[in-house]
Amino acid sequence: MGKGGRAAVLKTKEDKLMVPRYTWEEVKKHHTPKDAWVVHQNKVYDVSDWYEHPGGAVIFTHAGDDMTDIFAAFHATGSMKTMKPFFKGELIPESVVNKDQKQLDFEKGYRDLRVQMIKAGMFKSKKGFYLYKCLFNMAMWATAVAMVVYSDSAPVHIASALLLGLFWQQCGWLSHDFLHHQVFQNRLFGDMVGLFWGNLMQGFSVSWWKNKHNGHHAVTNLHSTSPESQDGDPDIDTMPLLAWSLEQAQSLRELEKDGKDTGFVKLAIKFQAFTYFPILLLARISWLNESFKAALGLGAASENAKEEFKRKGLAYPIAEPALLLCFHAWNLALCCKFGEWSFAYSAMYWMTATCSSGLFLALVFGLGHNGMATYEAEKRPDFWNLQVTTTRNITGGHGMPQFFVDWFCGGLQYQVEHHLFPTMPRHNLAKCHTLVDSFCKKWGVSYHEADMIDGNMEVLRHLSTVSNDFVSEMIREFPAM
Repeated sequence: MGKGGRAAVLKTKEDKLMVPRYTWEEVKKHHTPKDAWVVHQNKVYDVSDWYEHPGGAVIFTHAGDDMTDIFAAFHATGSMKTMKPFFKGELIPESVVNKDQKQLDFEKGYRDLRVQMIKAGMFKSKKGFYLYKCLFNMAMWATAVAMVVYSDSAPVHIASALLLGLFWQQCGWLSHDFLHHQVFQNRLFGDMVGLFWGNLMQGFSVSWWKNKHNGHHAVTNLHSTSPESQDGDPDIDTMPLLAWSLEQAQSLRELEKDGKDTGFVKLAIKFQAFTYFPILLLARISWLNESFKAALGLGAASENAKEEFKRKGLAYPIAEPALLLCFHAWNLALCCKFGEWSFAYSAMYWMTATCSSGLFLALVFGLGHNGMATYEAEKRPDFWNLQVTTTRNITGGHGMPQFFVDWFCGGLQYQVEHHLFPTMPRHNLAKCHTLVDSFCKKWGVSYHEADMIDGNMEVLRHLSTVSNDFVSEMIREFPAM
């Protein structure tokens, strides 16, 4: 429990008069997991070292910052009572810089909009919709299996592998919805279904995914304040293969004795616009590896995850590894047609399914954020502006009808709305989109949409711009090279 956990809960008027008051400058000093203060509605909480937080290490993404809006986005009503033991004091509102009356009115506006949506029932799910999605997914899986079992045709097997890859992509969207608790108010139910679609059918560890994905939501497209801080987005922690800003491209220099980029970094960043799609093809292999290590206690993808798993452990220490091993068992049996196929043929089938799935998944969430604004964590904007300016919605276009985009993207075609309201069921996001679009226009907030072709071209142009800036800067700094 954090240091604040030892603080007594204030009960009397006399106690309240003695509450310590802190400036924003003081709060900002406490921005690491070992020394973490967070602010919620102008109250300061000391959550230092609280890895036992029900949501895990994501609590530290807002160390030294205001967590009011991200807390509302992720938590059920009444969750703040858990924070009472960590109460430290009150924030002096006047000490917060760059927050005038217009900004206060803007924040009140988007918080009021959330309340209106709750009253309108937009956070209530239609169980029939999700039952249909689950049954449709299982039909995809059964069809892919039948194409292997009942056919000896290589083209049919290739089609089966591609269908299996698409099935895994759709498993990703389903487990995403259930683990965001969009479907059930009882979060245990959401976790149980998430384990089925995540660990058993897709091969992704729920604990690994939650650690990574919740952090991404909390600090979208942010670069960490410092190596000790946990306020950087793990989804853009892609060095040395890809860099989303010049600062990130140069970030590994400090690890080298000569303060220069390695040959590999120079090569990778220079050609990243060309290697982007090949990297996406291999993405699922990396995710399978990290999931396997996390579920079986063999390692973690980041120091954040390592410490969380060490201190808190897996949420379901028996079910997670058992279901993950079951996934690899049925997947291995299918990929070799229960021992009938040669190693080479089996490897072809597995690579086709795995690489296509990685591409199908990464195309969607890559379009959601890649090539959009990035920020240094200490200079992050307010919650609404952060989520809107770092996120791109996906529309139909270039021959792709909207209904296909809606199905293929699994709700994440409304990535902006999902990031603003992550617990809202996907079938309500279209209605939410209209309200969000209207609110953004009213307040003059940038709101971006693109179809899948234009969006990917934007991503490639952004990568190319970073590459060009990186090479130009390198020449200026090291002209003799």
